Amino acid sequence: MAEKWKHTALLVIDMQKDFIHEDGQMLVNGGRAIVPNVIKAVEVARQRGILVIWVVREHDPLGRDVELFRRHLYTTGKVGPTVKGTEGAELVDGLVIKEGDYKLVKTRFSAFFATHLHSLLQGAGINNLIITGVQTPNCIRQTVFDAVALDYQSVTVIFDATAAATPDIHAANIFDMKNVGVVAPTLQQWCESDA
Repeated sequence: MAEKWKHTALLVIDMQKDFIHEDGQMLVNGGRAIVPNVIKAVEVARQRGILVIWVVREHDPLGRDVELFRRHLYTTGKVGPTVKGTEGAELVDGLVIKEGDYKLVKTRFSAFFATHLHSLLQGAGINNLIITGVQTPNCIRQTVFDAVALDYQSVTVIFDATAAATPDIHAANIFDMKNVGVVAPTLQQWCESDA
């Protein structure tokens, strides 16, 4: 089975405590509900021999590397969201980076922006991407649109292993991504697929 999937990578985006936990500084309301599906997607990917890439935000304690509109969250004496080394930057319980996986740190919405993701994927012979995580209108969408612009052959967003603040926002963004050729199966449909 690994031969069939050797040109595919699974991106797990921003499944960190600050985005998922109730007291997280950047809580995505739909995030907690998808944790079991993201865990399952990672398990299936590993069984298939798919490269798992953990895309996480880790910021400077002073917020010098964060978007301008968020810099106020990193004022003196306050720990901002997903600061490197803090609990909020950790993956949620049940998600674990294992040997053979890859961790990619980003500081913007897209996993491709100002990172080495594209060269990593090219070097590994990857031309198909499976996307999971949060949040659909921001990091998921930006990463997906960059992948489409970079001509990845297949970009798949697992519908119920991605989330936004509301189901309507999620559905609207999935609709937009489908209009540029992205496939959005449910986790069950993806698990049952052989392609």
